[in-house]
Amino acid sequence: MLFCGQLPTTTLALLLRPYDLHVVVTPICESIPGSYWGDSEAGLIGNTLYVRDDTPVHSALHEACHYICMDAARRRQLHTDAGGDYLEENGVCYLQMLLADHVLDYGRHGMQRDMDAWGYSFRLGSSRRWFEEDAEDAKHWLVRSGLITANGQVSWALRQ
Repeated sequence: MLFCGQLPTTTLALLLRPYDLHVVVTPICESIPGSYWGDSEAGLIGNTLYVRDDTPVHSALHEACHYICMDAARRRQLHTDAGGDYLEENGVCYLQMLLADHVLDYGRHGMQRDMDAWGYSFRLGSSRRWFEEDAEDAKHWLVRSGLITANGQVSWALRQ
């Protein structure tokens, strides 16, 4: 499992800057503001992603992708519970794997390994198989929403 504290300090901030999503590192001894799951899981309040050094990178990118994938009205009201429907959740999972490719020495395969270890559940048994064999609906949703290009590249835009 890769944790935020193992990344160079500015990695997440630079990665998420195009989305105007700010990263705040909470001291290890404090609760993470806006964390839906509690413990070391990332939190969201407005356009701020809260993490600690013990927050798994998959958690940070998952919550960041919720922010990216929700519409502007929901982003304005965002506090802890990102909400969203089935297709959006799948889009979030797909996009977090694509963004992981922009984290040095991690990539989508590291993300998939960590997602499986955490307990994400996919119909085909693993996040990698889902991504490679069963995620066309998620990819199409992301393309229609303007979040990735038709050839699967991150667009660096928020859903409008």
